[in-house]
Amino acid sequence: MNEPPLKPPEEQLPRVVIVGGGLAGIATAVALAGKGLEVELLEAKQSLGGRAGSYREREEDGLVDHCQHVAMGCCTNFLDLCRQTGCDDLFTRDRRLHFFSAEGVRSDFEPASWLPAPLHLLPALLELKYLSWRDKWSIMRGMVALMRTKPETAAYESTVGQWLLQTRQTPAAIERFWKVVLVSALGESLERASLSAARKVFVDGFLANGRAADVLIPRVSLGQLYDERVAHWLRERGVRIRLGTPVKGLRLTAENKVQIDTMADTKTADVVIAAVPWRRLPELLDERLAAAIPGLADFAKIESSPISSIHLWTDRRLTSLPHAVLVDRLSQWVFARAKQGRNEQRHYYQIVISAARQLAGRERQSIIDEAWQDLQAIFPAAREAKLLSAQLITQREAVFSVQPGLNAIRPVQRSNSPALVLAGDWTATGWPATMEGAVRSGYLAAEAVLHQLRVRGSIEPKCLVPDLPRGLLARLLIR
Repeated sequence: MNEPPLKPPEEQLPRVVIVGGGLAGIATAVALAGKGLEVELLEAKQSLGGRAGSYREREEDGLVDHCQHVAMGCCTNFLDLCRQTGCDDLFTRDRRLHFFSAEGVRSDFEPASWLPAPLHLLPALLELKYLSWRDKWSIMRGMVALMRTKPETAAYESTVGQWLLQTRQTPAAIERFWKVVLVSALGESLERASLSAARKVFVDGFLANGRAADVLIPRVSLGQLYDERVAHWLRERGVRIRLGTPVKGLRLTAENKVQIDTMADTKTADVVIAAVPWRRLPELLDERLAAAIPGLADFAKIESSPISSIHLWTDRRLTSLPHAVLVDRLSQWVFARAKQGRNEQRHYYQIVISAARQLAGRERQSIIDEAWQDLQAIFPAAREAKLLSAQLITQREAVFSVQPGLNAIRPVQRSNSPALVLAGDWTATGWPATMEGAVRSGYLAAEAVLHQLRVRGSIEPKCLVPDLPRGLLARLLIR
């Protein structure tokens, strides 16, 4: 849809500055590009992407992601961003997941394309060989109960772990299914994650649509995806990107504009989008801008949850599978990535461990050793392979913790000042800490900016794209 002009052409273009080049800031810039604004993106680091970034592995001279990021078919706004920027060709889309029990028994989990949602999950669930019929029946009961739980009711529940016990889920169903799926999706343990967050990701990500559970994995590093491809797209459309530009403070001027103080200079903008973590926001704002954000002091109550990634380089291929889910083991997800750099004799694998608090205090080498033992127990080729090198990376503040009561703290993107807008997956998006949540926040921030700068009587701007449609059966079953 063609957007009406923001201002008469004879006037100077409104100036918008985005502070923070993570995925939320990137999404805001994408949504504002070409909308008749002067847009500038400031990032303190030397690359875009924030937590979804890469580093250069010295031995191989190649880019390695800090942590593997995965999207799903339900991530409609993230996929929209990829389509807009021409990056959708950089993802591999899979419908089949590969689960391995602790004994090495493989079960392929693939939703049935010939059944309507949510029945499409039934054949895949029945194929999980490491679960008993009693466990599977328990899980089916749990899925129905989750669908029938109203969102407004779930918001007042405590943790999903308590809810699973209340719905009489079997111990094996909790440990071998719900924990495996939800901890990875939420980045938090069942004992700490809220029922509302669990319901959101499971209903939208698995039950609501037959393609919702599709897994999309980047075929290139996140650095290539965001710092090269998306950055090039933005620059082509006039967005100015300044890397290595940390912002010291934001001040509201007498003209109700925002003064941005960086380490290098000072500039002024009509609107600033603060796409920064909640911990960083209060120290950036002057008194007047801080007063424009209701509940700012409560942001200190938001906790973080760590994610660890173990990077392994071996002398041979361990499996032909692109990814695997390990049950009842320290390692949760295993990803087989493309060979790194110029050395064709090294094969690269990444193991991801979400809600990794249990690793605190453990020796680095013991964690790597246990992860390597996990692979040797599951993949026969690993028993003959040589581990050439390994790295352990723990992002202690990888995601915000989706604890009960969090939704009451998360702020909307619009502040009480027309010159300040917020963005970040931690703001009010309805989603946990995911790439989808980050993009949604950026799109909502862009809508707030366009609403503020639009001339009176023009069409209300809309950047957010709708969720996947629900079929008749899903609409009847899901409250």
